[in-house]
Amino acid sequence: MMDITVGQYYPGESCVHKMDPRTKILSTLTFIMIVFLANTYLAYFILFGFIIAVTKTANLPLRLVAKSVKPLWLIVVMTFMVHIFTGKGDVLWAWKFLSLTQGGLQMGIMMSLRLIFLIVGSSLLTFTTSPIVLTDGIETLLRPFKCIGVPAHDLAMMMTIALRFIPTLLEETDKIMKAQTARGADFASGNLLKKAKNLIPLLVPLFISAFRRADELATAMEARCYRGGEGRTRMHVMRFSNRDYFAFLAMLVLTVFLVFLKYFNTIRIS
Repeated sequence: MMDITVGQYYPGESCVHKMDPRTKILSTLTFIMIVFLANTYLAYFILFGFIIAVTKTANLPLRLVAKSVKPLWLIVVMTFMVHIFTGKGDVLWAWKFLSLTQGGLQMGIMMSLRLIFLIVGSSLLTFTTSPIVLTDGIETLLRPFKCIGVPAHDLAMMMTIALRFIPTLLEETDKIMKAQTARGADFASGNLLKKAKNLIPLLVPLFISAFRRADELATAMEARCYRGGEGRTRMHVMRFSNRDYFAFLAMLVLTVFLVFLKYFNTIRIS
């Protein structure tokens, strides 16, 4: 469980780390949208190469990026299995009511890769952006919506705190599991109902710990006279630099190329 990297920040001095958080947030949102444009083998290869290039530029270990898929590996496998046995096309293998088709296999690979790219692309944002900087970036992007009553600062703060608490709660869960196992608890054996009952000694102290941490965080924020975003100043003012403009250009080129492959290329995954 300690290998789960959701919400973790990997400190560094790369140009990706130093980019404006607004650039990284907008680039991540753009990447998430253009992933659904990929419908050719070349498009998936380009997306894979783009992720590798960003990972190398940010000086992130490839093993760390690969671990970001671990929390959702079961969903990826289930997505693949559902599509390979429900797709249409030439039957490659059949057994009773199950049939593996060529179209289902291609669709299963496509949907699984899309899900992996979405997970990794989102993880690259959190790996290279600290929670405080991420909060400032989200708040700045949501600020235009304040005219319609959207609490930009409050939303950004809640999103960042929730993201930051994921690795903390995972670490707490791992400690509780080891402590309960040392006391004789068994979380692996038995049927589904028994496994669910065995989770009670884990969930109860975990909820208590989460509430305690939330109360301590609220007390600490009040002790520091936190009153929201009104009148709040920043030590570092966010400004776009040349690296940000280059990132926008790279995302534009990638988007245009994938649009071209989707609507003008004849070699598709069908």
